[in-house]
Formats: sequence, structure tokens, C-alpha cells
Amino acid sequence: MANFDLNDDSVVVIIGTGAGGGVLANELAQKGVKVVALEAGGRYLPEDYINDEWESFGQLAWLDARTTSGDWRVAKDFSGLPAWIVKAVGGTTTHWAGASIRFQDHEWKALTNYGAVDGANLLDWPIDGAEMAPWYEKAETKLGVTRTGDRAGLPGNNNYKVFEKGAKALGYKEVHTGRMAINSKDYDGRMACQQTGFCFQGCKWGAKWSAAYTDIPAGEATGNLEVRERAHVARILHNDAGKVTGVEYFDKDGNLQMQKARIVCVAGNSFESPRLLLNSASSMFPNGLANSSGMVGKNYMRHTTGSVYAIFDKPVRMWRGTTMAGIVQDEARHDPSRGFVGGYELETLALGLPFMAAFLNPGGWGRSFTTALDHYENMAGMWIVGEDMPQLGNGVTLSDTKDQHGLPVANVNFNDHPNDIAMRNHAYKQGIAIYEAVGATRAFPTPPYPSTHNLGTNRMSEKPQDGVVNKWGQSHDIANLFVSDGSQFTTGAAENPTLTIVALAIRQADHIAREMSANTI
Repeated sequence: MANFDLNDDSVVVIIGTGAGGGVLANELAQKGVKVVALEAGGRYLPEDYINDEWESFGQLAWLDARTTSGDWRVAKDFSGLPAWIVKAVGGTTTHWAGASIRFQDHEWKALTNYGAVDGANLLDWPIDGAEMAPWYEKAETKLGVTRTGDRAGLPGNNNYKVFEKGAKALGYKEVHTGRMAINSKDYDGRMACQQTGFCFQGCKWGAKWSAAYTDIPAGEATGNLEVRERAHVARILHNDAGKVTGVEYFDKDGNLQMQKARIVCVAGNSFESPRLLLNSASSMFPNGLANSSGMVGKNYMRHTTGSVYAIFDKPVRMWRGTTMAGIVQDEARHDPSRGFVGGYELETLALGLPFMAAFLNPGGWGRSFTTALDHYENMAGMWIVGEDMPQLGNGVTLSDTKDQHGLPVANVNFNDHPNDIAMRNHAYKQGIAIYEAVGATRAFPTPPYPSTHNLGTNRMSEKPQDGVVNKWGQSHDIANLFVSDGSQFTTGAAENPTLTIVALAIRQADHIAREMSANTI
């Protein structure tokens, strides 16, 4: 296993090992590039995962301090936890549900196709669906996405069967068990899904793709990748010419270390990546690195989400089987006649009873709450995933609160845009109608949970003044500084983001290796 010297300035340093950083690390290592990956969390593998929601949450979640503001429900009910993301090798690819859907062509050019939306900061991506198609295909092969290539779909559990029957009764056509990075049969050395149902707690079977036990060990096996776990990056350093030269990080013992680098790639999720760039301010870059546009931390998106649950007169036992193997895609279109731009997906969802009790109505009590829990066995559930609007006022700034290392933490500010609210209300109505079409005795919406789809904050743009990085995820300001995670998203689209993050990482690795060979960076 590789062990690079702290003074080796030929390495690429990648900060974070999730869908962006973990894939980028492996792709570069496979090309012969020396990589040091710094991960703030520890390493957990399938044998370590815990099939218990709260205990698993304590094991995997990023629980470091954060602060929250804005009118979103999360600021009121979960002010210290604006997101359910993972602090571990593999990042949130441990926790994700596995839904792997390509952006639609119109979503790459939201400003062109939707027009200017009052209060939104829409922008076209500097890339499009045609350019991304070969990279999506590589990502789908890597992840083993079902219903692509010759890979069959997953079977439908009871939660899906209720969902499907109601959706088809309403006339929906695009209804199936999804394009999932969860094996329906053995694939790429990983076994088929065993339908255990604890998809959010780490797949104990390895059937679900995660960088933790696929890309990271594959990269390490080349001898070109060193992963340093429990390495909390403090700041990125640069020289007098404005070129990044390395990173300072606190090791597992709390000692400050400095790793030199030829290139630095930031892949710490849409909260930690802008926080790191802002915390790396210097006399040359007083507003933070890569921030000449003032856009670092701006335009945060979390997807328009919410849930709909229903109670039936017979047991559903929604928790059995793959959690999110079920989707209705008919509403994921741009149709302003519905009262909003963009579209949304409806996806099956089941929370265990402990999480259901926490998230159904935090702080609430009474008959509506207790009777819902009483009927848990007879309950079915779905989740809304829709395109929310980027807004200048939504984003990450440095808080007055400090973390365990004395560094300012991220404050996450979010206010719903009227388009988000209109979309969510439409989705609530349609979700309830799906369940009522199959005889639900009661159907009810629930407000959004802490975010899992964190996007924007270092967005990609054609013009430097409009964003933070170019079409390769390369900083407009600093040629050897890259962003490699979902924070580079220009807009959010209606689809779960991981497949696109992986596709962009594969593409970015190809670009970085090519430019390194040409000695341009």
C-alpha cells in the first residue's frame, strides 16, 4: 500500500472520498497518478455496518458542529444537523439509496429552457447531455446500474406494489423499480441484493455500490493511492504566484500536518467544500480561495423534497426489501402549466419506526401522530425529489461557532423559493392521489427531512464572474485547484445526483491526467 512523503509535491491531494473524491482517486490511480486522499472520518466496511437506524447514524453521520438559518423547517427542528451525510471513507456513498438517473437534456440548460425566474439565479451548465453521455455510460457500468445495459431491474417489494398500482390507476406510465446501483444479480465481484431493507445504514452485503469497498480499495491496489483516514483538512496553502502548494490537516491525534501537492481537488460535499475554501483565505485571497466571483458558498440547493405516507386496512410492511427501488418519472418534465418550472420524481421510501417517530412530526404530539405510528405495519411511503431553484441568498458562510480544531464551521442558510413550494404542493397532491387510488384509509404529507442531496455552492460556469469552476471542475482563479463533488452543480435537475457526480469525476480524472502529461498543470 502506498505511503507518500509529506514533502512529495508531485502528488494529487484529494479532500474527501465520496462519490466525487473516491471515484476521482481511483480513476487517477489507475492512470498511474500518485494520489493522497484525506478523509475526515474513519473506515467502515460491510462487516462493520449496523442494521439499527440510530446506532448506525451515530457510527456514520457527520456530527461535527454546524449552524443553520433561514425559513426551512430544518433550521427550526434540526438546527445543528442540516444534512444526513457520512463522515467516513466512501463518504455518503455508504448512506445513499442507490438511485442512479441521468439528467434530462433540458435540465443542463435551465436558464435557456425555463427563462429567467424571479428571485432565482438560474444559469446554463457549460456542458450538456450529449457531452456527458459517454461518461454516464462509464459511470453506469462502474456502479452496475439496473435497467441499463443488460442488467435487470430489482424486484418490487410490497411498498412498490402499492405505489405502482396507485400510479398506474392515475395514468402514470414511467413506473418501475428504478435505475439503481444495487445488484439485481451478482456483478463486478459483488453479490445480489438480499432485500434486507437497511440501505441507508450501509449495505452489509456489498450489493449496493459504495466507493468505500469498490473504488477506494481498487485504487489502493495499484500502489498509487494512499488514503489517510481521520485527517481533517484545515486549509489549502498557496505560494506567492497564487498556485496551490499543499494542504494543512489535523491527523487522528490532533497534530497539524502539511502535505505538499501538485494539484488539490476538493470533494467534501456542498457544505465542507465551500467552508474549506473560505477558511483558506489569505492576504492574496482575502475572500477565500477561488472566490474572485464572490460565488463560493452561494446558490445552495437541496432538492425540493418531502414525503407522503398512507395507511391501509391491511399490512404493507414497507420496510421489507430495497428501500428506494420504485420510481414514478412522469412528473420529471418541464411543464409550466402545472404552476412551476422544472419537474420532480416520486420514489418509494421506508423509514424504520425510530426514524419515523423522529421525523414524522418533531416536537409534535397528539392523536394524529400517535395513530400514524400505531398503524406503522399498514403504512406505505414515498419521497419527493424535485428541482429547486438556485438562489444567491441560499448558501454556506462561516459561522461564529468553532469546531473541535478551532475552525469556523459552516452556517447553512436556506429559504424556499416560491417555485419550490408550488412544486412540493403539487407533488403532495399527486402522492396522496396515488395512495387514495388504491384504497388508502388515510394519506398525509410530511415536511422535508435534513438534506441528503446537497448541491451548488461552488458552481460550474462558462464565465468566471458567474461561478467558481469551469466545465472541468477547475477553479477559474487557480489552475491547479479543482472541485470534484456535487458543489460544482450549476443547477440541481430533478434526479438524484450521485450518478452525475460519479460521471463528472471520471471525466475530470481523464482531464487532469491529460493535462498533467502535457505539463499544463
